[in-house]
Amino acid sequence: MDKWRFAVPAGVTDWAIAMGVAALLLGTGLSGPHPAGGRELLGSALLAVGGLALAARRRAPLVVLAVTGLSAVGYLGAGFEVLAVSYLVAVYGAVRAGHRTVTLAASLGLLAVLHLTALVSHDGPTREIVTQARHTLEIAWLIAAFAAGEAVRQAERRADEAEHTREETARRRADEERLRIARELHDSLTHQISVIKVQSEVAVHVARRRGEQVPEALLAIQEAGREASRELRATLEALRDDDTAPPPGLDHIPNLVKRFRTTGLETTLTIEGQPHAVPAAVGRTAYRIVQESLTNVARHAAATAASVLIDYRPGALAIRVDDNGKATLHPAPTPGLGLLGMRERVTALGGRLRTEPRSTGGFTVQAELPTNGAS
Repeated sequence: MDKWRFAVPAGVTDWAIAMGVAALLLGTGLSGPHPAGGRELLGSALLAVGGLALAARRRAPLVVLAVTGLSAVGYLGAGFEVLAVSYLVAVYGAVRAGHRTVTLAASLGLLAVLHLTALVSHDGPTREIVTQARHTLEIAWLIAAFAAGEAVRQAERRADEAEHTREETARRRADEERLRIARELHDSLTHQISVIKVQSEVAVHVARRRGEQVPEALLAIQEAGREASRELRATLEALRDDDTAPPPGLDHIPNLVKRFRTTGLETTLTIEGQPHAVPAAVGRTAYRIVQESLTNVARHAAATAASVLIDYRPGALAIRVDDNGKATLHPAPTPGLGLLGMRERVTALGGRLRTEPRSTGGFTVQAELPTNGAS
């Protein structure tokens, strides 16, 4: 059944209420005792204005409160004895919007002005004149409108607080789940990486004791094992809010490039612009972009050379990684999990990422990260 429901726009609802109240006021005023001639025309116009002003009660509740109050004074002075329904609705809207003190003061002032207006514009016993003013704005109806607005305001506030609490709970649970997954990955991968690191170190040690030349690939495996262990440990400590081992950032990119050189990939690093401090999130993302890009080059591109460019720009940090591998323009490569994760990181910071084959051969990864407002 829910699929058949539709929401009526707030503007349509406001106009419907405004025209309904205006019609009610006009019908009530013209059907009862009322003056003739110019005073009838003036009073009718004020009745209509008071009702139609309610169309703006959400956008300008205090203005509508003032307009409806003045119109009530005007049509009472013109000789119409009609309950100020439009003002009661305006009171409800103003209190709902949080303007309780102003609404209370305005209502007390309006009660006094209505009595003075009745005394000035009507003849007869004082009791009848006071009764005419009370018919225009009944205190009981005024209290009811005030109470209704306050009740709705409190209900909406509680609903907002409940929604905020639900969002906080969901965010906390998501953080706990991420931490659990990170710990499980750490526990499962640490053992395997430790075995790789120990075996590579033993192989290097044995080769050196025998006086043999240690292969570059073996040295790269040894260093990669050490770095993987450090990163796993740093990641878990970061998730535990431990600032003693912050995750890698821009300062770690030179060492990253150096490690890839030991694998046989001719890697160069160029820094342009005036280096300056960037938010930690930008530095981490820049490091991960370079790391993922060079890893993809070493694994899949069959490249012999790669270049890394870090460009400090006003309000932004640009990263570009190019290689001379075998990527071609057609067909375009299917993005893997590494590229998808890279794009998610960049998008989360409000940046831009472009990954595509180069017209001269090879592949390029270009990212631009804003440095204003990132955390």
